[in-house]
Formats: sequence, C-alpha cells, structure tokens
Amino acid sequence: MMLGLFRSKPTPPKPLTPAKGGFIRRFIRAGFDSAVTNDANRRHWVNADGLSADAAASPEVRRTLRNRARYETANNAYAKGIVLTLANDVVGTGPRLQLLTDDDDANQRIEQAFTAWAKAIGLPEKLRTMRASRATDGEVFAVLSSNPRLPTPTKLDVRLVEADQVATPDLSLLDASAVDGIVFDEFGNPAEYHILKGHPGDTRTGFLGIEYDRVPAESVLHYFRADRPGQSRGVPDITPALPLFAQLRRFTLAVLGAAETAADFAGILYTDAPANGEAESVEPMDSIELEARSLLTMPGGWKMAQVQAEQPSTTYAEFKREILNEIARCLNMPFNVAACNSSGYNYASGRLDHQTYFKSIRVEQEHLACVVLDRLLDVWLREAVLVSDLLPLPVRTLVATGQGLPHQWFWDGNEHVDPAKEATAQATRLASHTTTLAAEYAKQGRDWENELRQRGKEVSLMQELGLAQEPTAALAPSGKEDEDA
Repeated sequence: MMLGLFRSKPTPPKPLTPAKGGFIRRFIRAGFDSAVTNDANRRHWVNADGLSADAAASPEVRRTLRNRARYETANNAYAKGIVLTLANDVVGTGPRLQLLTDDDDANQRIEQAFTAWAKAIGLPEKLRTMRASRATDGEVFAVLSSNPRLPTPTKLDVRLVEADQVATPDLSLLDASAVDGIVFDEFGNPAEYHILKGHPGDTRTGFLGIEYDRVPAESVLHYFRADRPGQSRGVPDITPALPLFAQLRRFTLAVLGAAETAADFAGILYTDAPANGEAESVEPMDSIELEARSLLTMPGGWKMAQVQAEQPSTTYAEFKREILNEIARCLNMPFNVAACNSSGYNYASGRLDHQTYFKSIRVEQEHLACVVLDRLLDVWLREAVLVSDLLPLPVRTLVATGQGLPHQWFWDGNEHVDPAKEATAQATRLASHTTTLAAEYAKQGRDWENELRQRGKEVSLMQELGLAQEPTAALAPSGKEDEDA
C-alpha cells in the first residue's frame, strides 16, 4: 500500500454566476487579526493614529515628554543611573583622532593640536552631555562659535543649546518647508535654525523668550535619532519607559507603606457584646494615641485587633527586576548594566547579554562621529588654516581646496571579563593572520603606531640597562570551562 503519493484534485474556481444585467462577482475577504477592532481591544488601540512623524512629535507633545523625562531622571535613581551609564559607555573619556595621510610627521602634529583644542573646550564632557540630553530630551543642538579666551591657536568653540530653545515664535514663518525651529531648503536640507535668545523656562530672560537668532545650518549641529522617515525633531529615548518608571516608584511606595503599617502599633477596637450590652461606652471613630512597646488596658468588654498589611511585599524584588529589564530594553541595555547588579548572572550569560549592548554602543559611536565629530574636524581644519604654521603646507593645500583628510576615531575599549582568555584568543588570531595589530589595538581604543613606538622605546631602554626580558610562556586554556560557557 502506498501512502502520500496521491493528492486530491484541486477544486476549480467557480465561474461567474449569470444574473440579470450581467454577472455577480464573488470577492474573497481576508485580513489581519490585529486590524480587527472589537470590544476587547477597543480601549487598547484608542490612541493609535495616522499622523506624520512631525505631526505626531508636535511641539506640545515634545515639550510634555521632555518635562516628564527630566522629572523622572531627576527623581528616580535608576533613571539617572541608566542615563549616566549610557553616556559614559558611549563617549567614555572621549574620542581620539588618528589621521591616515602618508605624512606621519604631519599626522602626529595635527593630532596633537586637535587633542589640545578638544581638551581646552571640554569636548568629552560636552559629548557626554549631548548623549544624556538625547536620552531625556530627544535631541540637542550645538552652535559653533568663536571664543577668544581659548588658550589654543584656534578659537573655535562649541555651545550646547537645549531643545526648548530651538523654536519659531513667529508662526507666520512656518510653512510647508519649515518645522518648529528649523527651515529646510527645496532638497530637504536644513537651511537655518531659529534659536531663542533666552530659555523659555528661565525667569531671568523676560521678553527675550520671544526674540530669536536665525543661525545658518553650517554653524549648528543637530544630534538626534530619527525613528521614522521624514522626522525632523527628536523625542526622548526613554519615552517608552516613562510609564514604567512611574509604576516602579508607585510599587516601591506601596511596599514601603505596607511595611510601615505592619510595623506601626495601629489597630481597631471591637466588642462581641450586643448593642446596649455590658460593654463600656466608647465614642465611635475616635482615635487613641498609643505608646510603642507598652502594655495597655482596654475598656471593659472591648478587644483590640492590629491592622494586617495584605500587600504582597515578597514579590517586590521580582517585580523590580522585571520592570527594570523592560525599561532598559528600549535602550538595548542589559538588566545587569541598568541595575548595576550581576548577582543573578554567570560568566556565559553575562557575555551573551553584553554582545547586543556593545554592538549598540558601536552604532551610537559611529552615529556620533558622523553627525558631530566629522563636522567639528572639518570646521577646525578650516579655522586652523588661518593660523600660520599650525598645519603643514601639504595639509593646508588639501584643506584650502575643500578636500577632507582621511581619518578615523578611536573610542575607549571594553574591558574583557577574563583577560587571560582574551589574550589567548588574540595570540591565536595574530598567529593565524586572521587579524592585525591595528584591529586589536583599535578594540582597546589605542593607536597601534603609538603603542609600537612606545614598546620599541621600552625594549631599547631595557637592553641599554642590561635588563634581560624573560620569555613569556604561551598562554593555554585552563582545561576547565566556566559554568554554562
């Protein structure tokens, strides 16, 4: 007997049914369950709309989100810690420039001058502020200006501006090519920004809140993340987590209140005697002040019962862990980083969760380099050309003709949990020619040329002083794998 070799003959489509005046067409209706609106999901989807990206992120909506995100970050320890950790992990101690031209001396000279300028204006600190502001405000603006008090030859400076201060109070200037505070050209590029002379929330500015400067787009850096096509202004990164932060604080207060109620000497008086019975007369709803840790007497015929706290405080730790995990998910941050607690992790699970986080950090760093650092370097080079003898002649020629210099940015590396295993893997990759010294040093945020030069100086000095360098034994795995690795 053969099974599965024959298939049922498909049913042919039904022909059009003739009727008076023509034929009746049969339509097949199909859809998605999520598109069905019924009594069960009507309230859940009541706020769903079809607004455009800019219409959904209207000035009123962005203002409300910013105020709530700032309030939560200022009053919630977890929110503040998450934002600070994110800014520190993305920016670290600051980016380091490496030029890739053929002139090594010129590269080193320009790198040192740029590093001195970045330190003078506090660039790493401003970048950390920008990343933290994007998390709570959704966006941040940086105005390029001249600061004659800088101790460096170039006087270029970066002034950070909050999102509240970029707005157009004159509504007559808003048309189809303009969004609140930004005017676009016919190709969709920002042409100018309207920056208020005073912060709208500053009581000292007075009428300056309605006066603004029209700053050309070449002098403004706009750092935000566009989640939708056509989005011109940013919303806070922690927007999906704002209700969760509120729930976390409410649950914490409820657990604390239950614990205080159980700890306090609180209760009620009751009697089993019938009405007009032998129990002494007591004023209804009257309160009695009691002294803690004391022996009391009750009125005749009356008993006291302590109020019992029915709040399930035993699930507080589990609830807090789950809600923090959900909060951190919108930032691609694992729970142990958000909570600063890895007690429930082992080595393998910790590394696995960090892979997604570190990949997100690299994406953030590349975005920051493209939007902020590359433009800053370009403007700084154009300013440096005007300073005599600051740049070598070939570099001055390239910058004057509008040609950019090949370069890359180094960021702080991520420390490995097990340095011995990482060193073994690194040696294996180098021996098999599957990596390079430049790539390995770049993972640590260091310049391979500088490191090798420094190592060469150390080896030469050791030989000069007669210090024999002991041979390093080859690293090998311990043979015992970590738990769950």
